[in-house]
Amino acid sequence: MTIFAKIINREIPADIVYEDDQCLAFKDISPQAPMHVLLIPKQAIAKLTDTNEEHKHLLGHMMVKAGEIAKQQGHDEFRVVINNGAGVGQSVFHLHLHLLAGRGFQWPPG
Repeated sequence: MTIFAKIINREIPADIVYEDDQCLAFKDISPQAPMHVLLIPKQAIAKLTDTNEEHKHLLGHMMVKAGEIAKQQGHDEFRVVINNGAGVGQSVFHLHLHLLAGRGFQWPPG
């Protein structure tokens, strides 16, 4: 069981900013920007590449909620990051979107 599953199950605390029947969003404990929220599906999916056609609705729902959450947190401009695999920085193997805002970002990232 991942740390994110434990947050979903309320086994460990988190600063939750949004929740519905499909996903949960909470503030990152090691923020990389003034706004750093993690948006996770309640369904256990390890990586984006583990999704398929059956996940289209969930993934679309999460993208819509990402925009709503950023606005609710006071940001119209923000970055969404999904790391897919340990080699690119994924440390928790439960699909999650990083919502980042409140400072300048460079391109390309990384």
